[in-house]
Amino acid sequence: MNIGNLTMENPLILAPMAGVTDWAFRTVCAGLGADITVTEMVSSRALVYRDKKSAKLLRKNAGSLCGAQIFGNDPQIMAEGARLALEISGCDFIDINMGCPMPKIAGSGDGCGLMRTPELAGDIVRAVVRAVDVPVTVKCRLGWDKGSINVLDFTKRMEDCGAAMITVHGRTRAMLYSGVADWDTIGKVKRQLSIPVIANGDITGGEAAVRCLKRTGADGLMIGRSVFGDPWIFQEVRAALNGEEYPGRPVLKDRIGVALEQFRLAEEDHGEHIACLEARKHFAWYLRGVPHSGCYKKQITSLTTMEDIYRVARDVVRDLR
Repeated sequence: MNIGNLTMENPLILAPMAGVTDWAFRTVCAGLGADITVTEMVSSRALVYRDKKSAKLLRKNAGSLCGAQIFGNDPQIMAEGARLALEISGCDFIDINMGCPMPKIAGSGDGCGLMRTPELAGDIVRAVVRAVDVPVTVKCRLGWDKGSINVLDFTKRMEDCGAAMITVHGRTRAMLYSGVADWDTIGKVKRQLSIPVIANGDITGGEAAVRCLKRTGADGLMIGRSVFGDPWIFQEVRAALNGEEYPGRPVLKDRIGVALEQFRLAEEDHGEHIACLEARKHFAWYLRGVPHSGCYKKQITSLTTMEDIYRVARDVVRDLR
């Protein structure tokens, strides 16, 4: 698979997710098998206005190819935002968000809202391609709702305007994250384009990944919500795609060790206060499915210091299996 001048085979990609895929979590996932990671989405307008918080989101992780994702609906501002994102991050490619379904984003004509204005979306891709010297990719959905599924025409336009790769989440904007992802339509997108197509949606493990690739013929897979608290899913999926037996997740003690490394990296990146706020959700995700972990999840909701994190981790390792 070629993304511009970048080459790899059947890549596994960590989906960009606001409030989740910060530098620390991307670093952990890259170390556990994610071939490509993408930053949280960053407003192109905020970058142009030199917003420091937005710029911090663009820190490039090591261990994988890394893309910087931007959003917006003004071609000139998107072009300048892409140039600044690349300058700040040194990332390997620029990804344009045309798939976010959240009302605050899509309702303003950004994210999946651009699927309602395909000519404008095409202008944005052309402008960004002209502005940077790295590949430009697009992430989109099937369409706005079931009455306006336009992903086939839309993605062909994106290719014609210079996109080097398309990722399709097999749901409409109206579905948000409910229902079942439509892999068959992703397959139709793949068959009509000459650039790589990545399948996203309902890739919950190795068996689902194999079925998705078979149904879609996609060039790679993007994994989103299934990675919450489970960065080892990339190892499971890779083993399944290679026809190998997966030995299973590490024991709880080792899983907690990975969680602590993530929180340590988050402290390095954000400082203790923000790292603890982020740890409240991530730590609870790491304990999903662990018997008798409820009392510790309650403690996790009030973490305020790194010492709180280490204390709860010691208790979990001591008391649970």
